[in-house]
This record gives sequence, C-alpha cells and structure tokens, in this order.
Amino acid sequence: MLRSSLTSATRRGLSAAAAEPPTKKVAVTGAAGAIGYAMLMRIASGQMFGPHVPVELQLLETEQGLKPLKGVAMEIKDGAFPLVRGITQTADPNTGFGDADVAVLVGARPRGPGMERADLMNANAAIFAVQGKAINDAAKKDVRVLVVGNPANTNALVAAANAPDIDPAQFMAMTRLDQNRAMGQVAIKTGTPVRDVERVVIWGNHSSTQYPDLSNALVNGKPALDVINDTKWVREEFIPRVQKRGAEIIGARGASSATSAASAAIDHIHDLYVGSGDAWQSLAIRSDGSYGMDKDIWYSVPCRCPGDGVYERVLDIPSPDEYSAAMMDATRKELLEERDAVKHLLPAATRKQAGTKPARKKRAKKATA
Repeated sequence: MLRSSLTSATRRGLSAAAAEPPTKKVAVTGAAGAIGYAMLMRIASGQMFGPHVPVELQLLETEQGLKPLKGVAMEIKDGAFPLVRGITQTADPNTGFGDADVAVLVGARPRGPGMERADLMNANAAIFAVQGKAINDAAKKDVRVLVVGNPANTNALVAAANAPDIDPAQFMAMTRLDQNRAMGQVAIKTGTPVRDVERVVIWGNHSSTQYPDLSNALVNGKPALDVINDTKWVREEFIPRVQKRGAEIIGARGASSATSAASAAIDHIHDLYVGSGDAWQSLAIRSDGSYGMDKDIWYSVPCRCPGDGVYERVLDIPSPDEYSAAMMDATRKELLEERDAVKHLLPAATRKQAGTKPARKKRAKKATA
C-alpha cells in the first residue's frame, strides 16, 4: 500500500496554494437585454476577471424584465460554470448593487419614435441618478462602475454626482467599443491582424462627435498613418465610419450592437483588473483638466491599465495638430451641452462646479481609479 510522504506543513502549503481568490460580486443592469445576455455568459466563464476568480452575479432588471431574466438565470445555471458562486435576480437597485465590487450599467431607455435627443437624455439621466444613489448606499466604497447605457458619458456624470461617498474617478463610461471598431477598420485597411494594431485613441464622447485618432497609433510597430498613407481615407472614410458605426449596424441588422458591446465591456473590466501592460486603452473618465479639457465632464482619453482596478492617463504624448485639436474640441462642446441639459438632476454642489470656466492647465500627473 502506498503511503503519503507529505508532511503536515507541506499539506498546509498545498492547501493555501489551492485556496481560490475572493469572489467578485458583479452587478449588471438591463441583465435580460441583448447586451446583458451576451455579457453574462462570458463573465460566468471567467473572461472578465480571469479563469480562477469566482463571481457572484447580481442581475438587475425592471419589474417587466424579471420574467425574461428568470430564463437568463436558468441558462447560466444550465451552463454549469465552475466559477459562479451565486445568482441574484431583482428589480430593487439596493439589492442589485449590494456589496458590489463592479457594476456594469447597461440598461437604458431606447429612443422611441418622434423622441427628441434631449427628451431621451433626460429620461435616461433620471434613471442613472437613481442608480447612482443606490450604488452610493449599497455597493462597496471601492466599487468600479462602467456605464454602457447611452448617452454613456453624461449618464456616468449623473450617476457619479449622485454617489457623493464614492470617488468619481471610479465611474467610467465605455468607449472601448469605439476603440475596438477603430482597430478593426485599421486592421482591414492595412491587411494586418488586429493584435498588431496599437495605440488607437478615442477622444471625447461616445457619440457621432467622438474623435477616433490615429496620430499615435502603430501597425506592426510602425506609425499607422505612414502605413496607411492615405489622409483622405482617414478623414473621409475611417473617422465617419467609426463615429457612425452603431447606426450602420442598426441599418444592417435592424437592432443595435449587442455582442460587440458586451465584448467591449468585458475587455474594459478585464484590462482594468487583470492589467494590459503598456497598451493604451480608451476610457471615458472624469476630466481633471488634462489635455486642456474642462474639468468634471466624462471625456474619453488614452489610459494604461496596470491592474487591480487602476488606470493611469497617458500624458507623455505630443500636443495635437490643428485638425486633431478641432476634432477634440467639437466633442468637448457636445459634452458640455449634454451636461447643461441634465443640470437639474445634479446635486447643488455639482451644478455649481459645472458652471466653471474651462480649465486650461498643464497636463496633470497620473490618476488612478
């Protein structure tokens, strides 16, 4: 008979090595929708935090959405995902965000027939004000919040303004989808695998005014603009296509982006927590005056993600040329207009800050979330 030669100390060491990491509690709003559905299976399989990190899914829906949400939860259970430690289904924001480590705010009201943009913005801002308050009251104080529902940048502003006990730097709006779209177009144009396209930047708003910038981009380590060597294509085809890609997809499939949006949200959180080294990632974060932008708007900028929920602005880049500066300013102006349109949903202190003049300061040092 074989006998174990392991000492008790060795056994304790192996046991400690086998101990799993702490469970991540992930709150997802609009969880029964197309984006949420596509995202949840990937979170459950370990693609958000890595293959060894267990997750607890806290799924938030409207009262009307609870029935389809039940079916989504059934499918997650039927997937027998080894990392899933629990599933909560609720229409109560305080329950849904309870002790959350990460909150992905997907659910938003879609634009209806004859609905003006300002009306849609006000309706969604009201939703995100409620969610911001619930996150403030129920989530962990070091929670990281990713806003996906549109208008994402301004919804992030509203949510953060209504969560006074949480650092606004922990609220982000998603422009990773735009970055992924831009990288895909460059890869197609240059006949290069997308993995070899780097440092594509999305500046500003997740809207048709965004600026997909190739000024610092690389293709196989070479300047992308030199490899492409076609300014007309960049300005007249590439930029408009990325800016309006969402509408193009709706026109083709009769519905808005779902799988690609879910994939971008996974990419965003994965890089934020697992890290992506020296790679540049576009994050819409609270402006601190860097790049000459107004403070306290959520403006997409290039960041490095060392991991553990931290990001750092990329500040060691050349000043923009005249064309880029104009594009960056156009999307800045739209964000100011959006902020002004929802001022009534901002707490008094935030409204006062929102009335300040643009901050034209030198580029700040690194910031972390």
